[in-house]
Amino acid sequence: MSKKVVTFGEIMLRLSTPGYTRFVQAQNFDVTFGGGEANVAVSLSNYGFESYFVTKLPKHEIGQSAVNHLRRFGVKDDYIVRGGDRIGIYFLETGASQRASKVIYDRANSAVALMKKGEVDWKKVFENAAWFHWTGITPALGKNAQELLNEACETAKSMGVTVSCDLNFRAKMWTTEEAQAVMKPLMKYVDVCIANEEDAEKSLGLKAEKTNVEAGKLDEEGYFNVARKLKETYGFKAVAITLRESYSASRNGWSALLLDDKDCKEPYRSRKYEIDIVDRVGGGDSFASGLIYGLLTKENTKEALEFAVAASCLKHTIPGDFNLVSVDEVEKLIKSGGSGRVER
Repeated sequence: MSKKVVTFGEIMLRLSTPGYTRFVQAQNFDVTFGGGEANVAVSLSNYGFESYFVTKLPKHEIGQSAVNHLRRFGVKDDYIVRGGDRIGIYFLETGASQRASKVIYDRANSAVALMKKGEVDWKKVFENAAWFHWTGITPALGKNAQELLNEACETAKSMGVTVSCDLNFRAKMWTTEEAQAVMKPLMKYVDVCIANEEDAEKSLGLKAEKTNVEAGKLDEEGYFNVARKLKETYGFKAVAITLRESYSASRNGWSALLLDDKDCKEPYRSRKYEIDIVDRVGGGDSFASGLIYGLLTKENTKEALEFAVAASCLKHTIPGDFNLVSVDEVEKLIKSGGSGRVER
């Protein structure tokens, strides 16, 4: 029987400028949907899990389009609450070479941001569930979302469900001080913590030394020390940190490290991939979902990390938020040694 996994957050309408055009050039937009936890739910569904996404969406046609988009990729909508007036929107301008991508949010007062305690029966949601995943984007939506998330985490923990959090700091949504005031208390519920090059510092106040990600320079030992501090401070069972080396907006080095109580008792760094980027959005979510899949299915946690990094590498080549790859495709990339070519 496939494992039941649950994510909770906001799915948004994504409006992207065609190709690499700028906002000021755009006369039309490419339309799709995406959002941190929804992206994870889609990937886990692709990997064969019983994947549920919890959110709130308006009853109108755009809200229904979002539900239909999730259903298309096998995500179960049993716990999606319907109501409210609007769905969050984000606008994306894809960068190239030395020009960075840009995102503009229009998500204030979305249905999920105004969602209240009591609208979700968390005991029912977590019945027979193996895993619950959330990101730092969800509590950044405001007080209501923070209360709901706290209720969800308490319930999941009491029911023996493994809880993972991708710290995912968003400077456009809240300040460092606001983030730390909310995120630090929530860490007592978290078993698996996932972070990138700035999340540990912005969300929890722990910084990697001697690192300049924009210059494409990473001090590996600095990140190892951050992982150790996170684990010691909050008692996580596992800490994963993605390592992005940004040579340009079009080309990145991509790897990750894992520290846990099993096969990575000393920090283990994965293979590094050199990626020519098609779409960076959702890269971190594809790593999180790959790690969840790996930790639930692999005997060795080093293999789980390698699966997560390879899965995320492939996502960077796919337009849109969702990582539309299969387990077999990820395994083939790993087998190829990172080249993408498999001997026949």
